[in-house]
Amino acid sequence: MEEEVVQSVTDLPVQNPPGEEFSAADLTWVKYASSEHHREDVALIPYERMEAFISGESSNPECPTRFHIERSRKREEGSLREYRSDEFLLHRIYWCSFGPENYGEGGTILPSRKFRLNTRNRAARPQSMRGCTCHFAIKRLYARPSLLLIIYHERRHVNKSGFICHGPLDRDAIGPGARRVPYIGSEIQQQTMSLIYLGIPEENILQTHIEGIQRYCSSDAKVDSIASQYVQKLGMIIKRSTHELDLDDQASIRMWVDRNKKSVFFYQDSTDTDAFILGIQTEWQCQQMMRFGHQSLLASHSSFGVSKLKYPLHTLLVFDSMQHALPVAWIITRSITKKDTLKWMRALADRIHSIDSTWRISGFIIDDPASEIDPIRDVFGSPVLFSLWHIRRTWLKNIIKKCSNIEIRREIFIQLGKIVYSIWSEKNPMDALEQLFQDFVDQTAFVKYFKSFWVPKLEMWIDSVRNLPLASQESCGAIEGYHLKLKVKAYDDVQLDALQRVDWLVHKLTTELHSSYWINLFADESGSFPEVKAEYIASTSWQRALQIPDEAVLFDNKEPHSVKVVSQNDASQMWTVWNPGSEFSLCDCSWSLQGNLCKHILKVNMMCGARKDFQPSLSLQSFQRVLLDLWQKPLDDSFSLDLSVAWVMQMQERIQHVAELATSDGIAQVAKKLPIQWTRRTGRRTATKRTSPVLLPHSNSSLQKDLTPKKSTKRKRLSTFSS
Repeated sequence: MEEEVVQSVTDLPVQNPPGEEFSAADLTWVKYASSEHHREDVALIPYERMEAFISGESSNPECPTRFHIERSRKREEGSLREYRSDEFLLHRIYWCSFGPENYGEGGTILPSRKFRLNTRNRAARPQSMRGCTCHFAIKRLYARPSLLLIIYHERRHVNKSGFICHGPLDRDAIGPGARRVPYIGSEIQQQTMSLIYLGIPEENILQTHIEGIQRYCSSDAKVDSIASQYVQKLGMIIKRSTHELDLDDQASIRMWVDRNKKSVFFYQDSTDTDAFILGIQTEWQCQQMMRFGHQSLLASHSSFGVSKLKYPLHTLLVFDSMQHALPVAWIITRSITKKDTLKWMRALADRIHSIDSTWRISGFIIDDPASEIDPIRDVFGSPVLFSLWHIRRTWLKNIIKKCSNIEIRREIFIQLGKIVYSIWSEKNPMDALEQLFQDFVDQTAFVKYFKSFWVPKLEMWIDSVRNLPLASQESCGAIEGYHLKLKVKAYDDVQLDALQRVDWLVHKLTTELHSSYWINLFADESGSFPEVKAEYIASTSWQRALQIPDEAVLFDNKEPHSVKVVSQNDASQMWTVWNPGSEFSLCDCSWSLQGNLCKHILKVNMMCGARKDFQPSLSLQSFQRVLLDLWQKPLDDSFSLDLSVAWVMQMQERIQHVAELATSDGIAQVAKKLPIQWTRRTGRRTATKRTSPVLLPHSNSSLQKDLTPKKSTKRKRLSTFSS
């Protein structure tokens, strides 16, 4: 059937896709014919969205490029007495920067141009022009200046022979002249940058860089020489790069935001009424948030650098397949008000939902009782959990710092743990705290610190522990692992005065820390860089605890308050874990004495969970409290009782499925028992032929919708491609 052709611009609908950027895949194209155009693909958008379309079209993952102005014409308003509906005020032709010339072998070069090229917007080097024929025109309509008509002449990035001539889908990787200029994709560039930031020797980086290029083209002396020059120049650029774009920090951060708009999801400059807020998320972080955050946990690492940095740093974390914490967003601000928190959370969620509207999380972990919970529930619509890693670490570090006697350190820390455990009992935690001060009245340094710093806000922490479910020790260890890595990266700079500059912190996060996590995840999933992978796997105490065999943990019935763990490096050495089975256990190893959650404590607590002579963990006790609160409803409140029973049964089924999956040989055995569930309509496919629609009685046939599954034209990111 021949497609309908529109002959007047007034018959075209105005399209305005959501999001900061959009591409041709987000528009519905209509065939348009007139005296000037012959069956062209056109679309009508607001004139103010012109740059959003050009930017989105340049970010095509299959053929990333930039567009330059090949020709341009314009006329003044009121200069025409008679005009057609498609007459223009502004007329430009945009061409892919990999064309129209072909600088490769056997290519042709245009002899002259009527319009001077804007060389700044061209491809990175002249040799990269491959004769691409992709181009489109835009017309700002004379009759309706607020609208823009897009005429796409060639949407494919192909040469005159019809072959893809650039981008990852190009079989020659770099088009004509493949032996001269090697293709360097974003993955190879990010890999090389990450290795430079990690301090890997240049000869090793060059070897890895050449191996990456060889996936796209054969290697020879010319390719190796160009690759060597590229690595040297990239290393020189990184070494000479500076965070100070301007002497004034506020002006410098404005310049950075203007240059990195794709990595900024929210920005609010400081004024008399508004607080400074900067939300950073790179494209890679956005991908990981969608990948590991969907139907999983999102964690908050808040208030980093309160006393040292100009503005505290707030990090959102997801947990990857190894349950390591990955930073997927950084928020730099001093404001923790509900209004400001809602602003950046909503902006972040809107960015994710603009890519995948079905994305959602299962839970949100906070580590600060002062955090606003209402914005989390309003934006993400998920339960909120509380993590004790921060309070445990802070208490232990100050006990070690202010108490010199090892036995007194142990007793104070155990007593503080008992106060937290007594939250769900009939005892008043504050009475237990007063007893602690009386028992250790001679420890004046610690008692003075605790009374001045913790007593005023201890009620707030107790309320959070009592009212919110508690996160497990595995997640606490993962968040603490990120905290330690962030601390090393942030405070290792010799320029201590830079801590009070925001541009310095942004530079650290988006270069060194971002590259470090990128190469860690790449090494783990690709199997390359075995040393980096091994270090990444062992970067959390939980993963290190899994490497300790059960035989190395020695229980003694005569000493129930301590457990021995045989060292894996030296069999003649043993570590002692006091108060086993508790989140407030203490080990005498050097890592634990620095305030960290060590592998020996986690291993002992893993084994104590299966033994009846030890109390359950805090996270399990809080979970039991949630179940009891759901069950304990007044009998006369029938609706609430029914709802509580429904929630309990749903939680019981989920726990049962997880337990079956953990103990079964494969997921297939568990999947067979699950009931069949329909997915959304666009995800279903059928092999049957389309049948004629059946109209419901007493219904208007014009309101009936076509239920035939339609092919989605939404652009999808390219994850893999054939070499």
